[in-house]
Amino acid sequence: MHEEPGNTVRDEGADSIVDGPERQRAVPRRTNDGKPNDGLTDMAMLHLRVVCPRETAGRVVDALGEHVGVVAVRLSGESSHGWEVTADLARESADGVLQSLHALDVGDAGMISMEPLDTAIGSLVDKAEKDAPGEGADALIWDELTTRTGEDSVLTGTFVAFMVLATLLASIGVVTDSPITVVGAMVVGPEFGPLAGIAVGLARRRFGIVRRACLALLIGFPLAIVVAGLLSLVARGAGLIHSSDITGGGRQTEFIYHPGWFSVITALVAGTAGMLSLTSSKSAALVGVFISVTTIPAAGNAAVAGVLGQWNETWQSLAQLGINLVGITAAGIVTLTALRYGRAAVRAA
Repeated sequence: MHEEPGNTVRDEGADSIVDGPERQRAVPRRTNDGKPNDGLTDMAMLHLRVVCPRETAGRVVDALGEHVGVVAVRLSGESSHGWEVTADLARESADGVLQSLHALDVGDAGMISMEPLDTAIGSLVDKAEKDAPGEGADALIWDELTTRTGEDSVLTGTFVAFMVLATLLASIGVVTDSPITVVGAMVVGPEFGPLAGIAVGLARRRFGIVRRACLALLIGFPLAIVVAGLLSLVARGAGLIHSSDITGGGRQTEFIYHPGWFSVITALVAGTAGMLSLTSSKSAALVGVFISVTTIPAAGNAAVAGVLGQWNETWQSLAQLGINLVGITAAGIVTLTALRYGRAAVRAA
């Protein structure tokens, strides 16, 4: 059953209908060790908003009521585009809730939006935390991940600009033997988005995302290398760079064009860390991934070395680039597969 539009909130799992303002009240309680609890929780809570036709709204409310970790379900009435249903839920319940909404074809006739709650206080939050299986940080929300990686995998002018600028920075770092500049190029490079998109697309069989991501990489990297090469030609003609700038022992940037087993291991570890950072929304960890892999630096070194006639370095740099691209993608697929089955095991427990 569901309530008609109004100021009532349905506390799922309880027998009563709670008045709207009640859900804003922080209700202190005692934890298992007997210590007072002020009602605050460090668990990630999300706010769900669904707009759908009137005939679907009741089924949406009922579907939300069947999921643990969902509280404060509200049918708030008719808007300009349909009826609106809202709820608050634990992050680890989100994927199951979205699957139920997709089964009702809500997206075909309305919309679904979900946003994090920075602060969540009260007994309903405690209930969601207690009922939801697993931990919020470990939750995998496929729709969120697919949307994020899909947007980052599109070939746009901004993507190409960042690719070119990052490769140019890498080229400068190679010529000046400046690891700091090379690291800066790693951070600026946008290539992890399409790599993550390929992994997610293959894991979810969304081949449209895979095609868009591959197109972005297949155009972005060659174009960036060509631009860096042309500017290197200009710099060589102007006497700004010479073959001696990238030859000789003891250079701090030699790691860029020395592929080997550690290149493979680094790519696999970085790909795993990168995918975990995306699924858990840990942006700081993702920056660390950017700094750890030599995709953009390898592209920049390939351009400069080719212009200066150091073809051995060019081929080794391209090999380093290929190893990193394949390794990161493979690690991402394996990580997503492990997360999927791990989450299924948690739900079944």
